[in-house]
Amino acid sequence: MSWPQDGCAPPPAPPLRARAAGLAGVLLIITGVVAVVVALVAQVHAPQPALAAAGAVGPLNGKAYGPSLHRSLPVSVDIPAIGVHSRLLHLGANANGTITVPSLRTQADRAAWFEYSATPGQIGASIIEGHVDSFEGTAVFFRLGALQPGDRVDVRLADGITAVFRVTGVREYSKSKFPARAIYHTPGYAALRLITCGGAFDYSTRSYLSSVVVFASLASSRPAGAAR
Repeated sequence: MSWPQDGCAPPPAPPLRARAAGLAGVLLIITGVVAVVVALVAQVHAPQPALAAAGAVGPLNGKAYGPSLHRSLPVSVDIPAIGVHSRLLHLGANANGTITVPSLRTQADRAAWFEYSATPGQIGASIIEGHVDSFEGTAVFFRLGALQPGDRVDVRLADGITAVFRVTGVREYSKSKFPARAIYHTPGYAALRLITCGGAFDYSTRSYLSSVVVFASLASSRPAGAAR
């Protein structure tokens, strides 16, 4: 199972003011003042996982057991550290074995749960995917690579319960060496994987060369109507 090669949009172009500043920067180079231009260009790239955020791909505190929940379809996902709130689409697989991704033109602001994975909180790996950008600009998981171990991911379920996950690690993998078994296999604890595109963008194939994967484990849950 992998991300389809044609399921990506190019990085969003700098806003008009940034492009104008970049043009003015050509003159500034003569005097050696290029820091402003570099800063403006950097703003259009999604944050990439830091080496210090690699953490672990296993359960919290290295324990081979932990809490779990009964099966219930996911409704929405909240990631406070990066300002994500999205109702969840439920998507399956394409005929060629790749994951079906949200439409770049109409659903780039929505994350999607892979319906052939565990529901969030069940024993096993639950998969939630989302775009990093779209043809119009940033998308729902633009800042996914900025997450750090310990950050919280809340997934509200159809039965009213909210599954509370904690990030254990954030990593970037080349798509040519994507560790599918480690990402999609069924571990013996309630795991969550958040996936988006990352790394450099190949304009010839219109695809990012890497994937950003966030590993998280179920830490607790809140009953329906409970305060955070």
